[in-house]
This record gives sequence, C-alpha cells and structure tokens, in this order.
Amino acid sequence: MENVQQTVYVVGHKNPDTDSICAAISYAALKRKVTGEKYKAKRAGQVNPETQFVLDRFGVDAPSYVSDVRTQVKDIEIRKVDGVSKYISLKKAWTILGKNKIVTLPIVQEHNELEGIITIGDITKAYMDVYDSTILSKAKTSFSNIVETLEGEMVVGDSGECLTCGKVLIAAANPDLMENYIEKGDIVILGNRYESQLCAIEMEAKCIIVCDGAKVSYTITKLAEQRGCTIIITPFDTYTVARLINQSMPIGFFMRKDNITTFTQDDFIDDIRGVMANKRHRDFPILDKNDKLVGMISRRNLLRARKKKLIMVDHNELTQAVEGIEEAEIMEVIDHHRIGNIETMNPVYFRNQPVGCTSTIVYQMYQENNVEIEPKIAGLLCSAILSDTLVFRSPTCTPLDKVVAENLAKIAGIEIEEYAKEMFAAGSNLRDKSAEEIFYQDFKKFSAGNVTFGVGQITSMSTEELENIKNKLVPYMEKAAGLHGVQMIFFMLTNILEESTELLYNGEGSEELLKEAFHVEDPGKSLRLKDFVSRKKQLIPAIVGSLQKD
Repeated sequence: MENVQQTVYVVGHKNPDTDSICAAISYAALKRKVTGEKYKAKRAGQVNPETQFVLDRFGVDAPSYVSDVRTQVKDIEIRKVDGVSKYISLKKAWTILGKNKIVTLPIVQEHNELEGIITIGDITKAYMDVYDSTILSKAKTSFSNIVETLEGEMVVGDSGECLTCGKVLIAAANPDLMENYIEKGDIVILGNRYESQLCAIEMEAKCIIVCDGAKVSYTITKLAEQRGCTIIITPFDTYTVARLINQSMPIGFFMRKDNITTFTQDDFIDDIRGVMANKRHRDFPILDKNDKLVGMISRRNLLRARKKKLIMVDHNELTQAVEGIEEAEIMEVIDHHRIGNIETMNPVYFRNQPVGCTSTIVYQMYQENNVEIEPKIAGLLCSAILSDTLVFRSPTCTPLDKVVAENLAKIAGIEIEEYAKEMFAAGSNLRDKSAEEIFYQDFKKFSAGNVTFGVGQITSMSTEELENIKNKLVPYMEKAAGLHGVQMIFFMLTNILEESTELLYNGEGSEELLKEAFHVEDPGKSLRLKDFVSRKKQLIPAIVGSLQKD
C-alpha cells in the first residue's frame, strides 16, 4: 500500500452555528501552516443564513458536507488496475494477470465504464473445456488477435476483420482427402506444401495459417488475394499453433457481465463486508460517482482499513457529533463547552477553556504558534465571537473574548457594532423559512443521567420576528421530539436588544423540570426569562442541575 498522507478532518457539531464553521476553517488553516500536512475543514450540517453571510463577506467557501465518518472504501487500499478492452485475446489477458500478479481483470468500455470482468479461472475454463472447432468464429475472433497470439505476420488480408463462420482444422492429409472436409470459411493450419495451400484456397477457406515460418509463393499470394483468403505466417510448428490458436479469442466472449458485484468509493466498510463474504470471487471492482472504474479490492484489503482522523471543534458530546464518530480516530478536541461523554481509544490533545467562543481559543493558538492571521481568517474568527457572545452581551463572554474580538476586527477591517447588526440581521431573516428550517438552524442534543433532551436557539433583534417564529415552532416541536428520540425539547427565542429569552418547551416532564430549575409555580405555555441569553451558561446548567437532583 502506498504511504499516502491521510487527510485530517476538522469538524464542528451537527446543525453548526457560526463558531462551529469558522473555528473549523480557521483551525484547519492553522494546522496546515504549522505542520505542512493535510487538514481540511468539514461541516456536519447545513450552513445557516448568518454563517453564510459571514462566509460571503470574507470570500470564503463553506466546508464540504460530511454526514458520516465511518470507514469507507476510499479509506482502504484500492489496487489500481487498468481496465482492458473486451476485444483483447485470452492470451494477452493471461499475460496481464500474470505480470501484475492478480486474478481478476476488469473489462471497460471506451470511457472507462465497467463492462465486465474475467478471472484466471474463466480463462482456464475457456481453454480447457472448449472442444468446439467453430468456437473462434462464434467468438468473432479478429485476425489481429490471431496474428498477435501466434506471433505471426499477415501476408494477405485485413487484420481488423473478424471471423463470423467456419471451423479450425489441420491440413495433415493429402489434397485429395482435404477436399472432403475443408468448407467455405474455414481456417486451415498447414505447412509449406504448395498443393495443400492451393487446395485450401480453392475450397474457399477464409484463412490459411502457414507454420514454421515457411515462405508463401507469389502464385499462392495472388490467388489468395483474388479469392479473399487471408494468409498468416507463424514461426511456430503445427502442434504449437493448434494449442495456441484458441487463446486468440476475445475475452468479451467469456467475460462475466451480468450481476457483477461492484462497490463505490463512498460505500461504508460495514455495509460491504457481509456482501463480500457471501461471494465466491475474490476481487471486486470499485467505481466512482460516474460509474467509471477506479480499481479493485479484495477481502484482504479490509484488514488494512484506515479509520478517518478527526479534530472536533466547538463540541465534545457524542450526541452532537457527526454520525460514525465512534469508529473514527479523534486526534484533538478544541472546545469551550462543558465536558461531555466523548470517549477516545488513545490519549488526545484536549483543550477546553471557559471562554465565550471556540474561535477565541483558536486565536490564542495562532498567537502561540507565531502564525500571522490573514484578514479573511480574522473576519471569520471575529464574527464567531460576536455571534457566540451576542456582541459581548452573553454571560458566557469573558474579558478575553472582547479583547480578542477587538484585535481581530482591526485585522479584518470591520467596525464591530455596525458589522454585528448586519450579521444578526442576515441571520434573523427567517420570514420565509419553514418551521423545520428554523428549528434546525441551531439545535443541539444533550444528556444528563438517563435523560436525553434537545435545545434550540434563535436570536433576533426584532420582537415581531420572534413572535412569528414562535407561531411556527410551537406545533412543530412535538414532531421534532419524536424524530430525535429525546424526552424533552426546549427552544430559546432570544431578543438580543432586550437581553431576554422566551423559552418554549415540549415533552413529558418538561414543565415540572422548568418549575424546579427556575423556581416558578406555573411556566404557562412558555417561560419568559429576563437577562437570559445563553444556552451554555444559563439554560443547560439549570436543566442539568435539576435532572441530577432528581
């Protein structure tokens, strides 16, 4: 297997917010500069309008989407095997198999689209089990294949022509007897006897194969041209020619073309392992998204599968991570939330700081590594801090967040208050969004003890807009609880200017939980909370604290 450097994905949480996306992009860029190795930002969900505004403002493309990080076919050794044409001979295919020490040869069309496969076993069977003397014509064997297989020379005829009828025979008898069994269209293997050559041509043989490198007279050559008879001269003797000639047949006649088991580069190893175990053959073609051949794999390749390598940013809880995280190799965790329930097989670099934003930590790491922050990266990091701290209004905001944001704003060339208004306005423009789109814009799952609950949040500067969102969300929340398998769902409608939140809730036990957490007798259909804007610092601790008491 080639020692190809494996790309490390830097990924935020599902339903990513601005910090999750911007921290991933910025940290991947830092790791590339510091190590010179391959680090690539990915996203585990859709980009919300606020984040898209930020990316557009600073001219940065959104990371590509990854839905599952289980090991895929692309993560294992794919043996690069060039596909061959169905018109090549059995002998040539056998030579290719032997030279490359493989047992299966993929057969492709002109644009590398898989047409069939042939194995050593198929070739052996074709050679050993065929006793039909007309098999060359049935297989539509080309004269070029015959010339190549017999290492011969075409004296008369068209090498591109194919046999369509006739049998193969050896002219071992005298011409008088030959007249009784040579028929029109036959291929006759013979020696240098003038009379036998003349007889075969006069009996309308399609081709005569002259053995032992014997010369053909001018008279025979001219007569063959007139009668449309091909002449091939070969250095091999009659016995060898008789043995070899069936190997000139095209592999397309013997290839397997129906019910071929193929896989794509994106298939998961877990899904294909069982399929491979139930098949008799050893090798399986791998196709790309356009059904073009990439290479071959075998069961043995699965033993050398490489887990995907990940760096988690802005989360460390299993319920918030991309699907398949349990099968990936976690390299680092960079986060500012509570320590969750993620587990790793080996020690990892884990950096968790009580600041308002993961991007603040990423900024520190740029400074620690003496890496200059370019303006577009500064813009991303600053935007993430403004978003997560609600322009320093959130109780999660620390003095460090504010200092870092102000430094980054200077590098990015933005004025904080003015830019923040534009950013939040872009993010809160949800008038035309469906309840589902709004709900998943910033939704996370948490667990405490045996209870799993979900919390979403929308921030806006408009009371009217929040009221419209509420009317959409209330009927949708019951459906959402069933989709995610959570006992309770809470949704924060946060007014940035008023620094207040209206908390919607749904699910068995959610009302009693709010009574306990916020010391209220009757939360009503929703709970209004003043000086309350942070999910991480204010809501989650209150809910988890009450659950732990229970």
